[in-house]
Amino acid sequence: MAFDRSDVEKIAHLARIAISEDEIPATTAKLSGILGLIDQMQAVDTTGIEPLAHPLETTQRLRPDSVTEQNQRDAYQAIAPATEAGLYLVPKVIE
Repeated sequence: MAFDRSDVEKIAHLARIAISEDEIPATTAKLSGILGLIDQMQAVDTTGIEPLAHPLETTQRLRPDSVTEQNQRDAYQAIAPATEAGLYLVPKVIE
């Protein structure tokens, strides 16, 4: 798909981008090149190929899932104005 001058002006208007008259031919060529590359990628037959999350088949080393802090909820809620059943009570905002 190739762009022409009116397409670039319309895209620039919709994107709220100011493009001068001198920049329109270069922008048209760049956008046409991008769409040409997309057309080339879509033309490749990818049947039977599984999608990859990463180009290298590596796994991430994970740290062990262990508790590193003590439960201090009671100490934090001791200074709160109002709590109930381990929850903070706040004034009603929406009626």
